[in-house]
Amino acid sequence: MSDIMSYLFETKAIKFCEENKPFWYTSGKIGPYFINTHFVYGSEEDAKNLLSFIDECLNDKNTLPQKVFKKVLEQYNNNEIYHNVINEMKEYIEKNIDLSDIDYISGGERRDWFFSNILAYLLNKPHISIYKDLTTVVSDSNFENTNPTKKILGKKVLHIADLVTVASSYIRAWIPAIRSLGGNMCYSCVVVDRMQGGKERIENEGVKSFSLVQVDNTLFETALNNGIINNTQLEMLEGFFKDPDGTMRNFLINHPDFLKNALHSDEKTAKRAKLLVDGNLYNLN
Repeated sequence: MSDIMSYLFETKAIKFCEENKPFWYTSGKIGPYFINTHFVYGSEEDAKNLLSFIDECLNDKNTLPQKVFKKVLEQYNNNEIYHNVINEMKEYIEKNIDLSDIDYISGGERRDWFFSNILAYLLNKPHISIYKDLTTVVSDSNFENTNPTKKILGKKVLHIADLVTVASSYIRAWIPAIRSLGGNMCYSCVVVDRMQGGKERIENEGVKSFSLVQVDNTLFETALNNGIINNTQLEMLEGFFKDPDGTMRNFLINHPDFLKNALHSDEKTAKRAKLLVDGNLYNLN
């Protein structure tokens, strides 16, 4: 098992549901696992504290990168898990990408900055912070100076992110933001690829896509072999990987009390269950 995969399990960045108790997602759909890649910052608490800090700093886009960098550098120097994850990412990037061909590293608001800022520093590349409104600022590699980004005509960019699912952030924001500057996002590197088509969408835009961990049957079998899940959980995970909607539809049909109980559960769960019913998300009517 790779170090990063073991840290994803250790910090519960990847969390599997209990047997026959899939998680409720914000969309109203259900599934057998959650991924919060940013927990490898050290712990769930550490990660939530950094997100809160970023939110506090968002009112000044020019000073935010340096403030966030100071936080992640301190964590890198003091937290073994985060230190080792970042070092493994650095080695992976150096092995797979010709860094002499890269002019900038970019990262998008907010979770990308857990990884892109510190790696820009370690790889000695200026960093482009991309905000959700598509504005950008550029910092030198040690984050001492940050300015609004001018045109970077023809310059090549490596985007570093925490996670890719269907790549909606890439298509909506990160790639267009770099293109609007005249730059070319040539590469993407993420910690985790959920293997839900994001890599293909990114590469259709001409961006070579890399990931350190893929959420697939190999990961699920590793979890089984390490006693993290049992065979029944593995069966649901493998079914979900092959056919998410079909697997969850069959589960709901075979466990009618699951949805009934959710509709009368706590407010958050009931709201998500109602989304499932009202949207007929699994064609149960």
